[in-house]
Amino acid sequence: MCREVGRVLDCIGDKWSVLVMRLLAQRSQRFSELRRCISGVSQKMLTATLRKLERNGFITRKVTPTVPARVDYALSALGRDVMVPIDALASWALANQQKVTRARSTYDARASRDTPLARR
Repeated sequence: MCREVGRVLDCIGDKWSVLVMRLLAQRSQRFSELRRCISGVSQKMLTATLRKLERNGFITRKVTPTVPARVDYALSALGRDVMVPIDALASWALANQQKVTRARSTYDARASRDTPLARR
């Protein structure tokens, strides 16, 4: 059972997939729109992310035969379903951001005291 869960989470668990799906939850978008909205994503990474999401059924890709061709991406029904737990996790992350930051600071301070170099 853990393998099956892991395989599904691998499809949506990386930051680029979550960002793409959150943008597509608002409306369908073209590649260039997505790239403009997601700072730091390369063209290659966005292409790979979109292909992975489409392959796994989370998004759809619609090609309109114009010159040049127009390609729009949208959430599929499965993608809309998975947005429920993704949005819940995003809300939790925003609500607990300060707690996580404090925990990191506490850990880092303790770890720096406990290193062999710090004991000298």
